[in-house]
Amino acid sequence: MATATVDLLPETYVELSAPELAERIAGAKAQLGSRLVILGHHYQRDEVVKFADYRGDSLRLSQLAASRQEAEYIVFCGVHFMAESADILSGEQQIVILPDLHAGCSMADMANLEQVEVCWETLQAVNSGKIVPVTYINSTAAIKAFVGRNGGAVCTSSNARKIMQWALARGEKALFLPDEHLGRNTGYRLGIPLAKMAVWNPQEENGGLTDDAIRDARVYLWKGHCSVHQRFRPEHVERVRKACPGIRVIAHPECSWEVCELADEVGSTEYILKRIVEAPPASAWAVGTEIHMIRRLAKEHPDRLVVSLDDCVCMCSTMYRISPQHLCWTLESLLSGQVVNRVSVDPETKRWALDALNRMLEIK
Repeated sequence: MATATVDLLPETYVELSAPELAERIAGAKAQLGSRLVILGHHYQRDEVVKFADYRGDSLRLSQLAASRQEAEYIVFCGVHFMAESADILSGEQQIVILPDLHAGCSMADMANLEQVEVCWETLQAVNSGKIVPVTYINSTAAIKAFVGRNGGAVCTSSNARKIMQWALARGEKALFLPDEHLGRNTGYRLGIPLAKMAVWNPQEENGGLTDDAIRDARVYLWKGHCSVHQRFRPEHVERVRKACPGIRVIAHPECSWEVCELADEVGSTEYILKRIVEAPPASAWAVGTEIHMIRRLAKEHPDRLVVSLDDCVCMCSTMYRISPQHLCWTLESLLSGQVVNRVSVDPETKRWALDALNRMLEIK
């Protein structure tokens, strides 16, 4: 398990103005120099991500931080499971910090170890064939470790298809968690009928499934979702096409199957970024993902239209918890010799989680 002691933001930081915060963050960062690396996820707000040494998705950021062995401190401006992944991949001499430990992930929290073990025991008892577990990178270290112990692998939204293919070649069936939408979209694009994908609801007895339904399914989908991407609906696609004829709709695979089927393109955060950065001038895009990334892309590429698929702001509220105040406090605490809001994964969990991550990297 990951351990952390929650340190509370001192009131003095709340009162600082934006210019004061920016000046003090920049000053502290300069003083810490190569001892520090700051990671900023794409969904972070601009006033935080501008201080990042690297900007990207969760796994890539963790890998980049691990490559910076001279950095004693890894400050991850993201959410809790991302900091855990960074700690799993980092060197023993590196300390991982999440500026606000309340920055969690609702999707990751939808699958806890006890629930997953109950599910696994039930599926094993009903089935005679081999089941291979796959967990999305957006999961806790404990779930990654469970998957590692049981011969499975981690996946990202970029390589989910490849990892699902591997799992189904290795066993008769696969358990995909914790995002049912990514699992369903991936399975469907591999030719698995929707009827052969059963949803395990941890809040219901026996997952809400009969023994016959369990036997008949080829893929088990954990009932979990991203609170941001689940908000996009088919009517949003229809509305934006009507308002802007010719616009291309690009959706993240954490969106529902119905939305992804209507979209022109479906891809990971990095895929979406690449497509819009490389898009021709005057092209128009409606994007089904988090609003901070969309607004940043629109600002950085004013010669093309980049809008949210939904008029309502689809913001990741937990990502938003990482504020300039928290970042400033974190860095200045390091200067004074104090580490606040450290995230540390215990050795046993780290070992098995690393197995699941390495297995993903080995799959060609």
